[in-house]
Amino acid sequence: MKRRSAMFVVGRVLAIPLFKFMYHYKVKGKKNLPKKGAYIVCCNHLSNMDPPLLSVTQKRQLYYMAKAELFEKKFFAWVIRTLGAFPVHRGAGDNKAIEQAEEVVKDGRLLGIFIEGTRSKTGEFLRPKSGASIIAYQTQTPVIPVCITPKNKKVRKFQKVIISWGKPMSIEELGLLNGTPEEYRSASRKIMAEIKKMRQRDLLELYKGKLPPEASAPEAEETETTVTETAASGQDNN
Repeated sequence: MKRRSAMFVVGRVLAIPLFKFMYHYKVKGKKNLPKKGAYIVCCNHLSNMDPPLLSVTQKRQLYYMAKAELFEKKFFAWVIRTLGAFPVHRGAGDNKAIEQAEEVVKDGRLLGIFIEGTRSKTGEFLRPKSGASIIAYQTQTPVIPVCITPKNKKVRKFQKVIISWGKPMSIEELGLLNGTPEEYRSASRKIMAEIKKMRQRDLLELYKGKLPPEASAPEAEETETTVTETAASGQDNN
């Protein structure tokens, strides 16, 4: 499979100036993403604009899970497939989607997973899912944490947003030695902790050195590890 589709290349070129104008985005840590090799990109999820925002901030194409309902219309299905999406049936263990996700990283590409499993409607962090950790262990693939931080909690037009790319986290750093549920939960917490660190740093920049009240909100409770969770940790466009 090609590393980048023609539609992705053309779309990205056209989208960069448009997104720069509409979202006033700033990128940090872009060099943390290696030019080659398989990685699982784990990001928080705030809006339907998250996938294109990640795509315009670096040159490699990301491949995402997206809810199966988005593939019901043939033309739209063709478009999003070309851009790197593949369907997942949420709420049940979708082995085909999991196998496809594993195939992406085994082929040396980038797999994008929104670690919270769904969009945050409030802008606050949600409970991290363990799907990314499961795939990371099963494929022995490093994880790159990414944080999208907008001002005033939500990604809106003409409002500054910072996209920060963290350093790759190895399987050893994540503590994924035996593939147990406890290790998956612990690894998910570690990934989320890195995302939260970037969020606090970027909020300081957005608010000129003073953290807003929500930055000190308590952490969300962790979820149970299930195979279904793996399939639910992709893109959600509800």
